[in-house]
Amino acid sequence: MTAALPPNALRSVLTALMLAIFLGALDQTIVAVSMPAISAQFNDVGLLAWVISGYMVAMTIAVPIYGKLGDLYGRRRMILTGTALFTLASIGCALAQDMPQLVLARVLQGIGAGGMVSVSQAIIGDFVPPRERGRYQGYFSSMYALASVAGPVLGGWLTEYLSWRWVFWINLPLGVVALWVIHRALAGIPVKRRQAQVDYTGAVLMIIGLGSLLLGITLVGQGHAWLSQPVLALMGAALLGLLVFIAHERRCGEPLLPMSLFGNRVAVLCWGVIFFASFQSISLTMLMPLRYQSITGAGADAAALHLLPLAMGLPLGAFTGGRMTSRTGRYKPQILAGAVLMPMAIAAMAMTPPQSALLSGLFMLLAGVACGLQFPTSLVGTQSAVEAKDIGVATSTTNLFRSLGGAMGVACMSSLLLGLLHSGGLDVIGNPLLGSLKAGQADLLTQGRLLETFRHLLLGSAGVALLGLLAALALPDKQLRGH
Repeated sequence: MTAALPPNALRSVLTALMLAIFLGALDQTIVAVSMPAISAQFNDVGLLAWVISGYMVAMTIAVPIYGKLGDLYGRRRMILTGTALFTLASIGCALAQDMPQLVLARVLQGIGAGGMVSVSQAIIGDFVPPRERGRYQGYFSSMYALASVAGPVLGGWLTEYLSWRWVFWINLPLGVVALWVIHRALAGIPVKRRQAQVDYTGAVLMIIGLGSLLLGITLVGQGHAWLSQPVLALMGAALLGLLVFIAHERRCGEPLLPMSLFGNRVAVLCWGVIFFASFQSISLTMLMPLRYQSITGAGADAAALHLLPLAMGLPLGAFTGGRMTSRTGRYKPQILAGAVLMPMAIAAMAMTPPQSALLSGLFMLLAGVACGLQFPTSLVGTQSAVEAKDIGVATSTTNLFRSLGGAMGVACMSSLLLGLLHSGGLDVIGNPLLGSLKAGQADLLTQGRLLETFRHLLLGSAGVALLGLLAALALPDKQLRGH
């Protein structure tokens, strides 16, 4: 059962939660444009990738742990803890004197952000009926889209006119405001908590298993071969850690991640849908500017503008899907529409040259709409399929699969890109995520090879999107409770 809140109180809570999600999502994108300046100051390229990867890995691992702790000790305490840690770690990032200090502070920042994002979405599950959740989760997806647009623009401006350290200093006033707003908005809501023992052993095993998996995926995305020794060692540790984690959770009286959730067909299929939707959205964010930049020779600022249709389509799809879910009380039609649209839009992108800005923008917009239709609606489907006591951990598991899908998308697509470039006789400077191609403007032959490479890559991505469509087709079409 969901607890009812007066409309004014619900609006205050929603505002507080949207601020927390925006702040957590912003730091996934705002730092990227500051990387050259950070590298130049510290003269350390070896750890540069971990300024972004460390944040993402820590955030992904923290999400399910916060979800369970919120179920046990109350979500208000957990979201305030996460926001405070995020704000303090931002100060550490701004004051860092070398690259190891910066990476460590970014890891702590990611741990805080994991609480801000996952607990926010679980709180909506506590106070909004299932039928109405699509609308509110659509607002949250809009915050992700806004952060994806505002992050690079704000980060570039701060780095250009002030310093890269201001990319982190700006979190101090924003974090303080978020703490104050969250504290006030959530002060009057009933605290849901129950006395139980925290599964610390499970938490350690999850950190080992998921941490090794994400680190291995990150190395692949940075150019290591899948069969290289470091990647194999990390994947082996991930497999062993996760197997021991599953065995432990089956015997634990108060498991961190109840294995019974994986027997819930609706929840598992929703996780599959959101995994593949995130796979596409994050990998497209990496691939499309690189495709445009390398083939047309445009600068990074012009290439980044080509992501705007994707960022605009996501809230449009989320808003439409949320409204339709609230109006019809069904979530499968919206998920299925997004899952059908996704491979079609990506395949159309593959056949459209990047010089055709209007057509490319249209297909990027449709891909964003497809993601928006799937993200919040899959979360609503998951929350409606589990018991009230498991909403927190089910929500955090949804966010876990969303993060895993994004990490896997970047690793697989960047690794495939490197392979296609080498097989096509094209050299690569650095890493496809941080560096750039030796721009193919020297001759038409090189341009043609790059165009063909990215066409094959996008068609492969469209093929992966068909797996998300299969999961959407298998979803039961159930009616949601509530008005």
